[in-house]
Amino acid sequence: MADNRAEIDINMDAAALYREETFTDRRVGTIQRLTPTDRAGNTDAKRPILYVGQTQVLTPAGSLPLSFEIPAQSLDEAVQKFGAQAEQALTSTMRRLEEMRREAASSIIVPGAAPSPGGLKMR
Repeated sequence: MADNRAEIDINMDAAALYREETFTDRRVGTIQRLTPTDRAGNTDAKRPILYVGQTQVLTPAGSLPLSFEIPAQSLDEAVQKFGAQAEQALTSTMRRLEEMRREAASSIIVPGAAPSPGGLKMR
């Protein structure tokens, strides 16, 4: 029997290493500062430091985790931009969830009915 699994590359990219530091206010969320490093763990000044925000929003369906990049040049700037970026991530996530809900609703198959365009096809 042939193995139909696709090959997966699970090797780390030594040219794309980052050191992670986590900052939190213990109330709203966390900010990760990702500092680029070389193979030896030394800071790689040729690549930019990245900031990633994480928080959770309570919805009627439960807790919704959000993770989003924060365009910033410093930790202070990332803290200042956290709220606006979180709101933007929430808006984008809710839009995607609504699109997925619509796609799922349009792919419901009714026995004896022709499949809808883009929906599931029966064989």
